[in-house]
Amino acid sequence: MQISIKGKQMDLGDALRAHITDKLEDLNEKYFNRAIDAQVTMSPEGHAFTKTHISIRVGKDISVMADAQDTDHYASFDAASEKVAKQLRRYKKRLRDHHERLEENNVISAQNYVLTPEPEATSENHVEPDNKEPAVIADMVTNIQTMSVSEAVMRLDLSGENALMFKNPKHDGLNMVYRRTDGNIGWVDPQGNESALPKVANQK
Repeated sequence: MQISIKGKQMDLGDALRAHITDKLEDLNEKYFNRAIDAQVTMSPEGHAFTKTHISIRVGKDISVMADAQDTDHYASFDAASEKVAKQLRRYKKRLRDHHERLEENNVISAQNYVLTPEPEATSENHVEPDNKEPAVIADMVTNIQTMSVSEAVMRLDLSGENALMFKNPKHDGLNMVYRRTDGNIGWVDPQGNESALPKVANQK
Protein backbone atom coordinates (compact mmCIF):
# COMPACT_ATOMS: atom_id res chain seq x y z
CA MET A 1 0.00 0.00 0.00
CA GLN A 2 1.37 3.40 -0.99
CA ILE A 3 1.08 6.02 1.76
CA SER A 4 1.22 9.78 1.23
CA ILE A 5 1.48 12.05 4.29
CA LYS A 6 1.23 15.81 3.85
CA GLY A 7 1.24 18.73 6.24
CA LYS A 8 -0.35 21.99 5.09
CA GLN A 9 1.36 24.98 6.71
CA MET A 10 2.83 22.71 9.38
CA ASP A 11 5.81 20.42 9.92
CA LEU A 12 4.74 16.92 10.92
CA GLY A 13 8.13 15.55 11.93
CA ASP A 14 9.61 12.08 11.46
CA ALA A 15 8.12 10.60 14.65
CA LEU A 16 4.54 11.56 13.70
CA ARG A 17 5.03 10.32 10.13
CA ALA A 18 6.26 6.98 11.46
CA HIS A 19 3.27 6.76 13.81
CA ILE A 20 0.86 7.45 10.93
CA THR A 21 2.53 4.92 8.65
CA ASP A 22 2.53 2.15 11.27
CA LYS A 23 -1.12 2.77 12.17
CA LEU A 24 -2.31 2.72 8.56
CA GLU A 25 -0.38 -0.45 7.74
CA ASP A 26 -1.88 -2.13 10.82
CA LEU A 27 -5.39 -1.08 9.74
CA ASN A 28 -4.85 -2.44 6.24
CA GLU A 29 -3.48 -5.75 7.49
CA LYS A 30 -6.21 -6.20 10.09
CA TYR A 31 -9.30 -5.26 8.12
CA PHE A 32 -8.66 -5.53 4.39
CA ASN A 33 -5.06 -6.31 3.41
CA ARG A 34 -5.57 -5.15 -0.17
CA ALA A 35 -5.74 -1.37 0.07
CA ILE A 36 -4.23 0.37 -2.95
CA ASP A 37 -3.09 3.60 -1.36
CA ALA A 38 -3.71 5.96 1.55
CA GLN A 39 -3.48 9.72 1.82
CA VAL A 40 -3.24 11.67 5.07
CA THR A 41 -3.42 15.46 5.17
CA MET A 42 -2.99 17.47 8.38
CA SER A 43 -3.58 21.20 8.60
CA PRO A 44 -4.18 23.92 11.21
CA GLU A 45 -7.82 24.47 12.12
CA GLY A 46 -8.53 27.72 13.92
CA HIS A 47 -6.00 28.93 16.47
CA ALA A 48 -5.41 25.74 18.46
CA PHE A 49 -6.67 22.69 16.53
CA THR A 50 -5.14 20.34 14.00
CA LYS A 51 -7.44 18.79 11.39
CA THR A 52 -6.69 15.36 9.93
CA HIS A 53 -8.20 14.01 6.72
CA ILE A 54 -7.65 10.34 5.83
CA SER A 55 -8.55 8.74 2.50
CA ILE A 56 -7.83 5.06 1.87
CA ARG A 57 -8.56 3.53 -1.54
CA VAL A 58 -9.53 -0.08 -0.86
CA GLY A 59 -10.67 -1.00 -4.37
CA LYS A 60 -11.70 0.33 -7.75
CA ASP A 61 -13.56 3.58 -7.06
CA ILE A 62 -14.03 2.56 -3.39
CA SER A 63 -12.54 4.91 -0.80
CA VAL A 64 -12.88 5.15 2.97
CA MET A 65 -12.64 8.72 4.25
CA ALA A 66 -12.68 10.29 7.68
CA ASP A 67 -11.93 13.65 9.32
CA ALA A 68 -11.13 14.60 12.90
CA GLN A 69 -9.59 17.47 14.80
CA ASP A 70 -7.86 17.90 18.14
CA THR A 71 -5.42 20.24 19.85
CA ASP A 72 -2.79 17.46 19.69
CA HIS A 73 -1.42 16.22 16.33
CA TYR A 74 -1.33 12.58 17.41
CA ALA A 75 -4.82 12.70 18.94
CA SER A 76 -6.20 14.28 15.78
CA PHE A 77 -4.80 11.51 13.57
CA ASP A 78 -5.78 8.74 16.01
CA ALA A 79 -9.38 9.99 16.13
CA ALA A 80 -9.61 10.01 12.32
CA SER A 81 -7.99 6.57 12.03
CA GLU A 82 -10.47 5.16 14.57
CA LYS A 83 -13.34 6.40 12.38
CA VAL A 84 -11.76 4.59 9.42
CA ALA A 85 -11.33 1.42 11.52
CA LYS A 86 -14.98 1.59 12.60
CA GLN A 87 -16.12 1.73 8.98
CA LEU A 88 -13.84 -1.12 7.95
CA ARG A 89 -15.05 -3.27 10.86
CA ARG A 90 -18.66 -2.59 9.89
CA TYR A 91 -18.24 -3.46 6.21
CA LYS A 92 -15.29 -5.89 6.26
CA LYS A 93 -17.14 -8.92 4.90
CA ARG A 94 -19.28 -6.96 2.45
CA LEU A 95 -16.21 -5.17 1.08
CA ARG A 96 -14.53 -8.49 0.32
CA ASP A 97 -17.68 -9.85 -1.36
CA HIS A 98 -18.20 -6.61 -3.26
CA HIS A 99 -14.63 -6.64 -4.56
CA GLU A 100 -15.04 -10.17 -5.91
CA ARG A 101 -18.37 -9.38 -7.66
CA LEU A 102 -17.43 -6.06 -9.18
CA GLU A 103 -17.25 -6.14 -12.97
CA GLU A 104 -14.75 -3.54 -14.10
CA ASN A 105 -16.42 -3.01 -17.49
CA ASN A 106 -19.92 -2.58 -16.08
CA VAL A 107 -19.65 1.21 -15.68
CA ILE A 108 -20.95 4.35 -17.35
CA SER A 109 -18.43 7.12 -17.98
CA ALA A 110 -19.83 10.55 -17.09
CA GLN A 111 -18.69 14.14 -16.72
CA ASN A 112 -18.53 15.51 -13.19
CA TYR A 113 -18.80 19.32 -13.00
CA VAL A 114 -18.14 21.62 -10.06
CA LEU A 115 -20.23 24.80 -10.24
CA THR A 116 -19.88 28.13 -8.48
CA PRO A 117 -22.66 29.03 -6.02
CA GLU A 118 -25.07 31.84 -6.72
CA PRO A 119 -23.37 35.20 -5.94
CA GLU A 120 -24.84 37.43 -3.27
CA ALA A 121 -26.68 40.53 -4.50
CA THR A 122 -24.57 43.67 -4.06
CA SER A 123 -27.58 45.96 -3.79
CA GLU A 124 -31.34 45.80 -3.40
CA ASN A 125 -31.77 46.88 -7.03
CA HIS A 126 -29.42 44.21 -8.37
CA VAL A 127 -31.31 41.81 -10.67
CA GLU A 128 -29.81 38.61 -12.03
CA PRO A 129 -30.86 37.56 -15.57
CA ASP A 130 -33.25 34.62 -15.62
CA ASN A 131 -31.12 32.61 -18.04
CA LYS A 132 -27.78 33.05 -16.26
CA GLU A 133 -26.00 29.74 -15.74
CA PRO A 134 -23.49 29.08 -12.92
CA ALA A 135 -19.85 29.04 -13.95
CA VAL A 136 -18.05 25.69 -14.26
CA ILE A 137 -14.85 25.76 -12.18
CA ALA A 138 -13.90 22.08 -12.52
CA ASP A 139 -14.61 19.36 -15.08
CA MET A 140 -13.71 15.76 -14.31
CA VAL A 141 -14.53 12.30 -15.61
CA THR A 142 -16.25 9.94 -13.18
CA ASN A 143 -17.55 6.38 -13.35
CA ILE A 144 -21.15 5.46 -12.57
CA GLN A 145 -20.97 1.83 -11.50
CA THR A 146 -23.57 -0.92 -11.37
CA MET A 147 -24.42 -2.01 -7.83
CA SER A 148 -27.31 -2.87 -5.56
CA VAL A 149 -28.97 -0.27 -3.36
CA SER A 150 -27.35 -1.76 -0.25
CA GLU A 151 -23.91 -1.59 -1.89
CA ALA A 152 -24.54 2.03 -2.87
CA VAL A 153 -25.48 2.86 0.73
CA MET A 154 -22.27 1.17 1.91
CA ARG A 155 -20.16 3.20 -0.52
CA LEU A 156 -21.90 6.43 0.46
CA ASP A 157 -21.25 5.70 4.13
CA LEU A 158 -17.59 4.82 3.53
CA SER A 159 -16.85 7.85 1.35
CA GLY A 160 -18.42 10.48 3.58
CA GLU A 161 -19.93 12.09 0.48
CA ASN A 162 -23.46 13.52 0.45
CA ALA A 163 -24.77 11.69 -2.63
CA LEU A 164 -23.93 8.82 -4.96
CA MET A 165 -25.35 7.99 -8.39
CA PHE A 166 -25.32 4.34 -9.54
CA LYS A 167 -26.82 1.96 -12.07
CA ASN A 168 -29.36 -0.39 -10.50
CA PRO A 169 -28.96 -3.97 -11.86
CA LYS A 170 -32.64 -4.66 -11.14
CA HIS A 171 -33.68 -2.56 -14.14
CA ASP A 172 -30.44 -1.03 -15.54
CA GLY A 173 -31.73 2.46 -14.71
CA LEU A 174 -29.89 5.24 -12.91
CA ASN A 175 -30.56 5.66 -9.19
CA MET A 176 -29.20 7.90 -6.45
CA VAL A 177 -28.73 7.59 -2.70
CA TYR A 178 -28.13 10.67 -0.55
CA ARG A 179 -27.83 11.79 3.06
CA ARG A 180 -30.98 13.31 4.52
CA THR A 181 -30.92 16.09 7.11
CA ASP A 182 -32.61 13.72 9.60
CA GLY A 183 -29.61 11.34 9.45
CA ASN A 184 -31.27 8.71 7.27
CA ILE A 185 -30.33 7.76 3.71
CA GLY A 186 -32.65 8.74 0.86
CA TRP A 187 -33.02 6.64 -2.30
CA VAL A 188 -34.18 8.12 -5.63
CA ASP A 189 -35.53 5.70 -8.28
CA PRO A 190 -36.95 7.78 -11.19
CA GLN A 191 -40.28 6.94 -12.77
CA GLY A 192 -39.85 4.84 -15.87
CA ASN A 193 -37.50 2.44 -14.14
CA GLU A 194 -39.00 -0.89 -13.22
CA SER A 195 -39.15 -0.60 -9.44
CA ALA A 196 -36.55 -2.58 -7.52
CA LEU A 197 -38.88 -2.76 -4.54
CA PRO A 198 -40.87 -5.96 -4.02
CA LYS A 199 -44.42 -5.66 -5.30
CA VAL A 200 -47.12 -5.61 -2.67
CA ALA A 201 -50.06 -7.89 -3.37
CA ASN A 202 -53.45 -6.24 -3.53
CA GLN A 203 -55.57 -6.99 -0.53
CA LYS A 204 -59.26 -7.61 -1.03
